[in-house]
Amino acid sequence: MGVYDELKARGLIAQLTNEEKVRDLLNNGKTSFYIGFDPTADSLHVGHFVQIMVMAHMQKAGHTPIALFGGGTGMIGDPSGKTAMRRMMTREEIDHNVRCFQKQMSRLVDFSDGKAIMVNNADWLMNLNYIQFLREVGVHFSVNRMLSFECYKQRLERGLSFFELNYMLMQSYDFLVLNRKYGCQLELGGDDQWSNIIGGVELIRKADDKEAYGMTFTLLTTSDGRKMGKTESGAVWLDPEKTSPYDFYQYWRNVDDADVIRCLKILTFLPLEEIEAMAKWEGSQLNKAKEILAFEVTKLIHGEEEAVKAQNAARAIFGGGAHSENMPSTELSDGDFTDGEISVLDLLAKTKLVPSKGEARRLIDQGGISIDDEKVNSVTAKISKSSFEKGFVIIKKGKKVYHKAILS
Repeated sequence: MGVYDELKARGLIAQLTNEEKVRDLLNNGKTSFYIGFDPTADSLHVGHFVQIMVMAHMQKAGHTPIALFGGGTGMIGDPSGKTAMRRMMTREEIDHNVRCFQKQMSRLVDFSDGKAIMVNNADWLMNLNYIQFLREVGVHFSVNRMLSFECYKQRLERGLSFFELNYMLMQSYDFLVLNRKYGCQLELGGDDQWSNIIGGVELIRKADDKEAYGMTFTLLTTSDGRKMGKTESGAVWLDPEKTSPYDFYQYWRNVDDADVIRCLKILTFLPLEEIEAMAKWEGSQLNKAKEILAFEVTKLIHGEEEAVKAQNAARAIFGGGAHSENMPSTELSDGDFTDGEISVLDLLAKTKLVPSKGEARRLIDQGGISIDDEKVNSVTAKISKSSFEKGFVIIKKGKKVYHKAILS
C-alpha cells in the first residue's frame, strides 16, 4: 500500500488541490513537502500530534519532510479559527519556543543526514523589503477573494486588522521560497489551513509558472465534532513538565468508546489490520483497546519506559491499589501550612489538579473531590498535618484522576 493510500485508509486526508497528481506523487515518486508550525507556546500540544504523525508516515515512505518554524509568521499570528487577534510575542519568546518545538519533534521525525530539514521563516521574512514584497507577492492576491475565505469571514464582524490580513501572503511566500530553494512541491496542514495553502499553490503558479499541490488532514476531533486535546486544567501538551506522562496516558485511556478506533488509526503506527480487528470489539473489550491506544501514544511521545510506568500506575489505581509509586505527585513544605493546616482549595491549587479555585469549589460542591477515600463535603474544609502520618495523602478528582500530595 502506497503512503497516500495508507493516509487515506487511516482517515487522515481531508482536502486536496489535485487528488490524482498528489496520489501519484506520493505513491510512485519522491518529493519534499512542508508543514508549518507557528511557535505560539513553548510546547507542541495534542493538536500538533496529527501533523507530526503525517510527517513520520511520509518520511517512512521515502519523502523528505521540511518542518517550517514560524519565527517570522509568529510575529503576526494566524487569524484562522480565532475570534480575536493573538498576543504579539517578542523575538526572544519566539526563538525559545522554536527550540522547544525542534526538540519535541525529533522524537518522531529523523532529522539526521538530511532525512528531514528544519527551517525558520524568520530567515527570509524578517528582512523583507516591503515595496519589493508587494510588487513580487502582493500583486497576485485579490483582497475580495481573500475576504471570501472562512478564515477571514468569521473575523470581519469583530474586526480584522490589516496586520493580520498579511498572514496569508507571508505563508504563501513561505511555500514559494521552499519551492525555489528545495524543490518543495507539496504543502500539508490541518484542515483549518486550507485557504492559506491554496494561496501558496496559486502564488507558485502565478509567480513562477510551476505546479505545486496542497493537502490538508483531518483535525483531531471527537465523534460529535469537539476538538480533542483539552481537559479541565487546559491543553494536553507534549512537554512532560506541562502534562506529565501519567496524565498524558490517562487522557488517551479515558477517550470515549466512539473515538478509540479512529484515534488508533490516526495516532499510532499499529497495522490497519490489527486496528480493524479491534473495531469488532464491544463492551469491556474496548477498555483493552483504550489501554493499547494510551500505551502506544505515550510511548511515541515520552518513550517506552515512561509509557510502562504510566500503564503500571493506571493499572494499580484501577485495580484498587491507588498507592502507586508512579502516581503523579506534588511535594508540600511546612510553608504551605498555616497553624498546621492547609485548606483543600489551596491543596487543589498547589497540585494543579484544577485551573482555578472557582473550579475547585464547583468540584467540591458536586462531590467530585475525595482525600484518602473520604469525600470532601465543604469548600472550607482543611487538612491537618496529622493526616500525612504515612507521609502523603491521595487526592481523587472525579472517578479516574488520582494525585499524591507528599509532605516533605
